[in-house]
Amino acid sequence: MALLEIDAVSKNFGAVAAVGGVSLSVERGELFALLGPSGCGKTTLLRLIAGFETPDRGRIVIDGTDVTAVPPYRRPVNMMFQSYALFPHLDVAGNIAFGLKQEGMARQRRAARVAEMLALVQMSDYARRRPHELSGGQKQRVALARALAKMPKLLLLDEPLAALDRKLREETRLELIGIQERVGTSFVFVTHDQEEALGMASRIAVMDKGRVVQIGSAAEIYEHPGSRFVAGFVGAVNLFDGTLVAAFNALALAVSGIDAPLPLSGAIDLPEGSAVALAVRPEKVRLSAERPHGVAIAATVASINYQGGVSIVHLGTGAGPALKAQMTSADAGAYSRGDEVWASWDPADAVVIMR
Repeated sequence: MALLEIDAVSKNFGAVAAVGGVSLSVERGELFALLGPSGCGKTTLLRLIAGFETPDRGRIVIDGTDVTAVPPYRRPVNMMFQSYALFPHLDVAGNIAFGLKQEGMARQRRAARVAEMLALVQMSDYARRRPHELSGGQKQRVALARALAKMPKLLLLDEPLAALDRKLREETRLELIGIQERVGTSFVFVTHDQEEALGMASRIAVMDKGRVVQIGSAAEIYEHPGSRFVAGFVGAVNLFDGTLVAAFNALALAVSGIDAPLPLSGAIDLPEGSAVALAVRPEKVRLSAERPHGVAIAATVASINYQGGVSIVHLGTGAGPALKAQMTSADAGAYSRGDEVWASWDPADAVVIMR
């Protein structure tokens, strides 16, 4: 049995459908991400799980118990807010102990639990500091320790890394994964950051306009997007809109502005004439001065965006769509703006999606 089961849950605010018929499950010990753009309903769904909102329809089951009508304080759930919400008048140890004290936990046991949490988040030396004396990363650790202190079966995190700078986000991401693995608590976190979801989650639910549009592992979501929205939202992508035609003894994609149809890999269970799109990730695109065999599109280097170890080469294709190719900056150094090149990829690296 999954730890969390969400069954056809909907929530409206007036005429706005914030969450529409969402169903998903979270396994025990899983690090699960709700990923989507602002306003897609992911934070509302998190608040429904926590009990801060009540669904209009559907059920929420945690550890086999229907908690749809159960108040937040009686659910085996804790929530870490984006703002951290630390009490400014309490020191670090006091913040962590607050919920335990409210529950009436004995002083000695409470002190032991606080010490355990401080050690877990590597904040033992900061126990007597007040929140205003901590960095953003340290506040995040204290908020996490406080959320875990009551040993919830499920921990909900709302944009847990949003307030941190890029370097600290990368460091804290690894720390969160390590802590989650050590304590074994299921984490459900909300993020709009694709890199954060891909780098942390064991599974991801991509949301759009209040609905879950795809659930899968990071690799499944990235390599095999199930829709145009997922392909465009999760990472960079080249999208070719076209029509299926017979070519190469199989179906291929005819794209306006590209002379030859683009070959497709694998069986396509659609009739000739179907309107589809082809998704190709920039790192799958190869550039060459000579025309290669197979897929080959004549292009001109429009610009090169240096990003440290990698660079993004932007390509113009005349009447066809613009393309992006990602490669090491050392390889990109062989090209200059205005160069005439051939863009190619392995058909097996492209994904056909419905338009």
